[in-house]
Amino acid sequence: MRYLFGFFCLSVLAVACSPNNVTEEKGLEKYFTEHHVTGVFGLFDNGQGNFVLSDTKKFRDSAYLPASTFKIVNSLIGIETGRVKDDSTVIPWDGITRPVPEWNQDLSMYRAFRYSAVPWFQELARRIGKDTMQFWLDSLGYASRYKPAKISRIDTFWLDNSIKITPDEQLGLVKRLYFDQLPFQRRTQDIVRRMMLMEDNSNYKLSYKTGWEHAENGDAIGWLVGWIEENRHPYFFALQLRSSDPDINMKEVRLSILKGILKELGFMEGKK
Repeated sequence: MRYLFGFFCLSVLAVACSPNNVTEEKGLEKYFTEHHVTGVFGLFDNGQGNFVLSDTKKFRDSAYLPASTFKIVNSLIGIETGRVKDDSTVIPWDGITRPVPEWNQDLSMYRAFRYSAVPWFQELARRIGKDTMQFWLDSLGYASRYKPAKISRIDTFWLDNSIKITPDEQLGLVKRLYFDQLPFQRRTQDIVRRMMLMEDNSNYKLSYKTGWEHAENGDAIGWLVGWIEENRHPYFFALQLRSSDPDINMKEVRLSILKGILKELGFMEGKK
């Protein structure tokens, strides 16, 4: 079955998307301005079927390389096809020293996902292979809003701008993952959800995957996609950032923006 994650009115809530359930909050752009970046944020309240978007057009139409958010899909395919057994599977370090110290060791899938270890997932992609990977991208309709995602090099295509994805596609993907609606076994989706859970306390659970790479002109592109749960009620989000500052600390900036917006919208206090 082909799952289309394109335009959010179709991919997230096909029959209920209307001007009445989309609220454009231009005031949220202050969080981007304060950090000297551009970007867009979108949140979907699954219970009420409502969207809050900082910019409707950007949320629908701004497409960038997925960067390490692709680790969600890479993990799903790797587990489903048996290239890795589960999140305890270890891929040995290749001995090449890289700038991120946490990458320079043998890593289980769980730790590699949490450290966003690019070399680990490049090796997983090579084990999956180009034909199998392409089959699953086509089956998912992944990054296909403008054109079908076609693999260039098997271990860099999500990093080298050869495929691009929109924020609404990202939101549609994580929503379907949460509800076991992707064409993978429930066990596969459950393992990936477990790896995405980053914060778990009495007020909320915050699950997400990050991404950080560069556009063709050298601008930094950042992502945070996932969901927040309060009182067992999920809200799905996609945050996309862009900056021309070569010294930007994307790791800090994207999480600061996400949490600032969520707090303004009344989250993280267990009252939703």
